[in-house]
Amino acid sequence: MDDLRDKYISAISSASDEAVLEDLRVQAVGKKGEVSLKMRELGKMTPEERQVAGPALNALKDEINSALAAKKVALADAALNERLKTEWLDVSLPARERRVGTIHPVSQVSEEVTAIFADMGFAVAEGPQIESDWYNFDALNIPGHHPARAEMDTFYTHRKDGDNRPPHVLRTHTSPVQIRSMEAQGAPIRVICPGRVYRADYDQTHTPMFHQVEGLAIDTDISMANLKWVLEEFCRAFFEVDGVELRFRASHFPFTEPSAEVDIRCSWEGGTLKLGEGDDWLEILGSGMVHPKVLEAGGIDPAKYQGFAFGMGIDRIAMLKYGIPDLRAFFDSDLRWLRHYGFPALDQPSLQGGLSR
Repeated sequence: MDDLRDKYISAISSASDEAVLEDLRVQAVGKKGEVSLKMRELGKMTPEERQVAGPALNALKDEINSALAAKKVALADAALNERLKTEWLDVSLPARERRVGTIHPVSQVSEEVTAIFADMGFAVAEGPQIESDWYNFDALNIPGHHPARAEMDTFYTHRKDGDNRPPHVLRTHTSPVQIRSMEAQGAPIRVICPGRVYRADYDQTHTPMFHQVEGLAIDTDISMANLKWVLEEFCRAFFEVDGVELRFRASHFPFTEPSAEVDIRCSWEGGTLKLGEGDDWLEILGSGMVHPKVLEAGGIDPAKYQGFAFGMGIDRIAMLKYGIPDLRAFFDSDLRWLRHYGFPALDQPSLQGGLSR
C-alpha cells in the first residue's frame, strides 16, 4: 500500500492538466483501478487480516481522492490566472460609447417633420383618435355612399341594439383635427396634424394602425403656388436632397378642390432608390385647395378665406428615407430591428444641427 500511495501521490502532484488527472483517477480508484482491485481482495482474507487491511485501504482511497480534488482546484486556478493575464482591463480608461435607449423611426420622422414645418410657421395640432362620424366624414364633405365609410374599410365602435345616436369610428385620417382646429382658432391658421390613424388593411405596405401627418394653411390670399412651394421646401429638407423635383397630377379628394397627387422624381438604378434624379416618379402624398364646404363646416367664411391642405403617411416616408422594406416590421417589437434602424435617444432633429445623424 505504501508503494501505491507513493506512486499515485507523486503522479498526481506532477499532473500537467485535467485530462492527465482524470486518467490517474481511473487507474487508481476507478472500477478497475489498482486500489479498487485491492479492496476486492478483502473478501479472501481472514477476519483478523480484514480488520487491518480494510481501514488502511479506505484511508489510501480517501488520501488519493483528496489529492485529486486538490490538484484539480490548483489546475483550475492556474488556468484562470493565465486567462486573466490576457483579459485585463484598465478601469481608469474612459468607458466605451453606448446608446442610452433607441428612438423608433416613426418617432424620429415625426420629430423631423415637426422641425421642418415649425420653421415654416406651422403649429402642431392634436385631436382624439376616436371620432364622431360627423368629424371624420360629414364635415370633410365625404358623402354617405363613399367607399371609405364602409365597414370593410373603417373601424366602427360597438353600439347596443336600438342605439340611434350617430356612430363613432377610429379616425381614418387626421383631417378631423383640421376641422377642430378651424372651429377653435378660426382663420388665418397654419397647422400640421400628426398622429395615429386606423384603416382595415394589412399587407407589406399597409397596417391597420399607421401614422399620418396632415397640413392646413388658410388665409385671404393663399393659392396652389404656396402649396407647391411648401411641399418642395419640405421634401428638400426632409430627404436632404437639393435637386428635388415634384410633379402634381390632377386627382379627386372630397375635401379639396382642385386636388392633386404629388410625385417626386427618382431612379431605381441597381435596385436602390435615389430621389431627385432619374426618369421615374414616386407618389408620396395627396394635396389640394380646401373645399368651400369644409371651410363652412369649420366655421370659416369661404367667400373671404381660402387655403390648402395636404397629407402623407409618416411610416411611408420613413421607409423611403431610411430604406425600410416592410411596413409591418415597424410594429414587430424586434429589438434587433430597432437597434439597426433606430436613432440615438439624445439626438434632437433640427434644421441647423441636422435631421438624421
